[in-house]
Amino acid sequence: MVFPGIVFFTWVTLAVGQQIKKIDDRELKSAGKRAEWLSVGMDWGEERYSSASQINPGNVGKLILAWSYELGAGGGSQQATPLYSNGVLYTVTNWSIVAAVDARTGKEIWRYDPQADRSMTQPGKSRLCCGVNTRGIALYEGKVLVPVIDGRMQAIDAATGRLLWSSWAIPEPKRGELSSYSLTMAPRVAKGKVFIGNAGGEFPPFRGYVSAFDVNTGKELWRFYTTPGDPSKGFENKAMEAAAKTWTGEWWKMGGGGSMWDGMAYDPVEDLLYVGTGNGTVWSSDLRNGGKETTHLDNLYIASILAIDAEAGQLKWHYQCTPGDEWDFDAIQHLLLADVRIGDRNRKVIVQANKNGYFYVIDRVNGAFISASEMSPVNWATAIDPKTGRPSIHPDALYSSKKGITVYPLQMHNTSQMSFNPNTGLVYVPIAVGNTFSFVAAEAYAPTPGSQNFGLNLGAPRNGTPMASPPPHGPDRSTQDGSQVRGGILSAWDPATQKERWFALGGGQSGGGTLSLASNLVIQTLSNGRLKAFTADKGELLLDMALPVTAGTGPPITYMLDDKQYIAVMAGTGAMARGGRGAPPPEPTTAAAQTANYAPPANNNPKLFVYAVAN
Repeated sequence: MVFPGIVFFTWVTLAVGQQIKKIDDRELKSAGKRAEWLSVGMDWGEERYSSASQINPGNVGKLILAWSYELGAGGGSQQATPLYSNGVLYTVTNWSIVAAVDARTGKEIWRYDPQADRSMTQPGKSRLCCGVNTRGIALYEGKVLVPVIDGRMQAIDAATGRLLWSSWAIPEPKRGELSSYSLTMAPRVAKGKVFIGNAGGEFPPFRGYVSAFDVNTGKELWRFYTTPGDPSKGFENKAMEAAAKTWTGEWWKMGGGGSMWDGMAYDPVEDLLYVGTGNGTVWSSDLRNGGKETTHLDNLYIASILAIDAEAGQLKWHYQCTPGDEWDFDAIQHLLLADVRIGDRNRKVIVQANKNGYFYVIDRVNGAFISASEMSPVNWATAIDPKTGRPSIHPDALYSSKKGITVYPLQMHNTSQMSFNPNTGLVYVPIAVGNTFSFVAAEAYAPTPGSQNFGLNLGAPRNGTPMASPPPHGPDRSTQDGSQVRGGILSAWDPATQKERWFALGGGQSGGGTLSLASNLVIQTLSNGRLKAFTADKGELLLDMALPVTAGTGPPITYMLDDKQYIAVMAGTGAMARGGRGAPPPEPTTAAAQTANYAPPANNNPKLFVYAVAN
């Protein structure tokens, strides 16, 4: 289906001398061994690791700007990973505007604007919890796959920017009705299918799902819901029937939640698609279960890692990181596949640094729990069962309208991208440590389309409501002068031993990210416009420089062109009306987590920056 009103602009059909390279399953499977960056995480396993080694510890300090490209007017931070293939960089910025750029010169080849619905940020019509975010695109068989923030999944011609097809990946909005849904995650593509999940869990009623579309036609091939629907209408599959037993009341009137907006990976051997799911709708567990929750319920499949048969769209296994989550502990963070030797066994694992403070290692074939360990102070749980992987929730962590809880952590890890280096065996994770948030349930709840509703009484902690604060446990990091570490760090984490090998100050749970190189380097970008380089094995700081734009920084990539290695990153926000006129405030935990972020300067239009080592 073609959406009316779509326009596109094509100034140049192809960069001089360029031919569009066919990117297929074979190319994507071996992407990590090549000098291109073909998908969001570099390869299907999302390792963000490159075998390129021309940039190394000896010369990384000589990085200089090769060229830059103006992305557009902006309207939010740059959270997408640019992609590179055969001399062309493909970017996507705020409002899902896509461009192809000559990677030698920075000259625009084409630019495509899907004319996304700009009313999505208006009070009373809002369906964006946390800004005008777009986290990526996909390349496949001559196409650029574009998730439009207003809910359309599209394919455009990689050579010309011409629209090929457009399909709804959310319930198709009806005239006069307010939708709760949006698309903010990057799609993934394999075996002729493009996969995308939808967001909107803070705008009930909302019931999340992930879809698979035919890359050639845009036909929806399957849909997997992340929470069960109305039992009186029957269940779509056995997984939904089983999940319904973990809910009570009339949860389906709110939709249940389970949004998706970042973590996804694909295993070609198992043909499994992995997705992370978000919070329940609403946040208060008792309210979303209709005030009928006598014991704390799991509410599957919120706050979970799901493994879905990519061909049939059926659930193979799940692991719930935070059963019955009521602390905004989404499991949407970066999902990374790695082969790790644990003990005396080689294990195929999926790992995640979760919002809830734990780093998880799960068998990606069968979903068996391997280990979990605190990366930050934790007080909502007392421990995790080493056999089942189930957390023991502290009894004081369960809140109501009469009593609250101050929880550790606050968004330990969110959308800041991590990376894995198979040579060191370490995962490099930007996280926030030592932050807290207070929760008290609202007295009552009613769905309010077009407005955020969390089922919370946000003013209660300041107005005398009793607040529990269980003692936290977990890492107690100190700086060289002995002071306690606060704020953001980059953690080099060993998934085999669940130990931190080294950490460096800077970064945090959202904004920027990392990539690792075979030359024993970790490149990190920070939301405040810094670019750093460390030795991957020991964490020695080799480079710390400011980008020309000092806010709204996205994750970095690297690529080879004409026997020269480059590093590329997008940054900038443009004019932002966050929390002010024309835009609703971000959700409360996001707002609290961002209080220490660097404020963007007035002249901060988004740009793509490309760096190389000076000759």
